[in-house]
Amino acid sequence: MALEPEFWRGRRVFLTGHTGFKGGWLALWLDALGARTQGYALEASTEPALWRAARLDQVLGSEIGDIRDAQRLRDSLCAAQPEVVFHLAAQPLVRASYRDPLATYSTNVMGTAHLLEAVRACPSVRAVVVVTTDKCYENREWLWPYRESDSLGGHDPYSSSKACTELVCAAYRASFLAERGVALATARAGNVLGGGDWSADRLVPDVLRAWSAGDEVVLRHPQATRPWQHVLDPLAGYLQLAQALCGETPAAFAQGWNFGPDAQGVSSVATLVEKLAALWQGSPRWRVDAAPGVHEATLLTLDSSLARQRLGWQPHWTLEQALRLTCDWQRAWAAGEDMQAFSRRQIDVYQGEVR
Repeated sequence: MALEPEFWRGRRVFLTGHTGFKGGWLALWLDALGARTQGYALEASTEPALWRAARLDQVLGSEIGDIRDAQRLRDSLCAAQPEVVFHLAAQPLVRASYRDPLATYSTNVMGTAHLLEAVRACPSVRAVVVVTTDKCYENREWLWPYRESDSLGGHDPYSSSKACTELVCAAYRASFLAERGVALATARAGNVLGGGDWSADRLVPDVLRAWSAGDEVVLRHPQATRPWQHVLDPLAGYLQLAQALCGETPAAFAQGWNFGPDAQGVSSVATLVEKLAALWQGSPRWRVDAAPGVHEATLLTLDSSLARQRLGWQPHWTLEQALRLTCDWQRAWAAGEDMQAFSRRQIDVYQGEVR
């Protein structure tokens, strides 16, 4: 099952979280495919932000709103009359969840419930893809990758909120949506890389921000191992999954899905920073923080065999390519290039290579 541009041409799509990093790239890709997209999200939370740098207000309809505002979200979705819904709006950071756990749960759990209630009120919806995270699994620090059938859990508020989100989706699927013919799936990706991410407390944005200023990077957990991938790889999976949910057997795809990198994309923080330093111009420096702070999992990898076998999806860009493309984007932005056009070219290259 390949990505099908003809499926998306003219398709009505509702996208939450379009002002964020991942949502912004998806908004641009949907526009390139010819979809008619309506976004709903808070204002972009960083400055700079992909939303502004790539002028994404030009590629979709945009409403600034909070997913915790159930009535406004419902009104926005019903007005858009979408066939496909992508839910990416979230509080996406582990360390932020320690600082404000209640906001994390209210956004990630109740915000998702509000979205699914809005879907119940909108008869045009055929398919819903709710994006969670690889951290939704109960982390046992074991060596083998997590599969969709493994237990959900979470040590920190962010991870557990995403496990809760998975349970909310499963309940709405079984209790309400399946009987109405609405196919709901969840998507769990690894740590995404790409241009236009200025989030705090994310490794690559923190590193590039520090090195651009000539500062030394402080690593909290250098031996922590994660699945790293370019943002376009999981987004391709979300698009293919939505197509399957609108296909001849939608119920067969209404479940949780992993979209992680190949084994070579699994890397420790220290190794990734070394690879990034080799691509960076200047004299990059880093050291290890003697007091790394709050708990974060040490080992986390994903098994994406299900998506490979049943969706025909597979990761395309290597970790080295993902890092190079991220650096290329950030340099182009710093040089004042047209970042909407630059981002579109990266999407065009990706699509051309996976055909």
